[in-house]
Amino acid sequence: MASSSSSSPTNHLIIYFFLLFLSSQTKHASSSPWSLYACYRYIIGFGDSLADAGNLHILYPSNPPRFMDLPPYGETFFHHPTGRCSNGRLIIDFIAQYLNLPLVPPFYNEKNSSVKGSVNFAVAGASALPDSFFLSRGVAIRQANTSLSDQLGWFKNKYLPKFYQSPEDRQNLLDSSLVLVGEIGGNDYNHALLDGTSKDLVGTFIPEVVGAISSTVKELIQLGAKTLMVPGNLPIGCSATYLSQFKSSNKSDYNPKTGCLNWLNEFAQTHNKLLRAQLDLIQKENPHTDIIYADYYNAAMRFFLSPQKYGFSKGALTACCPKCGPYKLDNPDAKTCDVPSQYVNWDGLHLTEAAYSIIAKGLIKGSYTIPQIETTCANHMFNRSYPTPPRIAL
Repeated sequence: MASSSSSSPTNHLIIYFFLLFLSSQTKHASSSPWSLYACYRYIIGFGDSLADAGNLHILYPSNPPRFMDLPPYGETFFHHPTGRCSNGRLIIDFIAQYLNLPLVPPFYNEKNSSVKGSVNFAVAGASALPDSFFLSRGVAIRQANTSLSDQLGWFKNKYLPKFYQSPEDRQNLLDSSLVLVGEIGGNDYNHALLDGTSKDLVGTFIPEVVGAISSTVKELIQLGAKTLMVPGNLPIGCSATYLSQFKSSNKSDYNPKTGCLNWLNEFAQTHNKLLRAQLDLIQKENPHTDIIYADYYNAAMRFFLSPQKYGFSKGALTACCPKCGPYKLDNPDAKTCDVPSQYVNWDGLHLTEAAYSIIAKGLIKGSYTIPQIETTCANHMFNRSYPTPPRIAL
């Protein structure tokens, strides 16, 4: 969704041949497409536990430690817990590696000091809406929540003033950054549904949640962001935690191909449909900004439909670590699996590194970004003049 000048047949042909050229440049590359690395030298991330690389751990120390701060979290790639809610890397980590960039560090870290360049503001448990919204609806708050507006405030009021004081420096950062707004919004529904709030009431949250995400996207554009990737919700009806809590004796409640709960996946699709509609409106209002919708739902649905095809020999609906996570599953004899890569579900609510890898690859190298990110990058190359940065070894 670049500017209107890219819509002519001549420009489409130019972009097509340019992409062919870039493709030829990547045949001997060690990792990601040179084209994407040239476009996006930094990643600025916002979100919840699907993207948190350690902010919650530092922001809100806990004694005893939280579940993600204990083994077996982090065992597969880092070999120790990092604050990530998985056995290894997350989608944002894989996107960084596909772009040949270092892993994006959390804004808050062990030294309590952030690093200039790529930065991750995501916090596990975060919601798009503030606590005041949920309290006004009679929804209990388990603990103080970090909202999307809080994360945006850190970016505007702490990060930019510290590292990018001049307008020129800020614009250079935002011109060459891929800004990931999410995934966010899932917890606005998760916390309420899993604590017993009626699905009808939670359904009324969707316009408010999408509105909060849309407002953040607009504010980031006003700050100078040029490329924003905004993910939709995952198929939550395939979550082991939801399947455990909302068991039904009615077979028609389940999808016969996946075993997932229909009403929960329909709920996620309603959120995604409204989010896409809002992003389309924002795109029309900002034709010189690229807004990319990341279709997490369908990128993930592939392995729920055909788990064996993607290497998940233990299926897609069974949690590798059923006693982990904030919502323990109901099998008292369950044990942590030996090979997490054979599972989609990690702890019932979060996915394994293997599942996140497939989603991320579908975004960067597949067709699960709308528009496709390589086309967006090609438009950048024609409309902006960037020096070619040095490659970073992984």
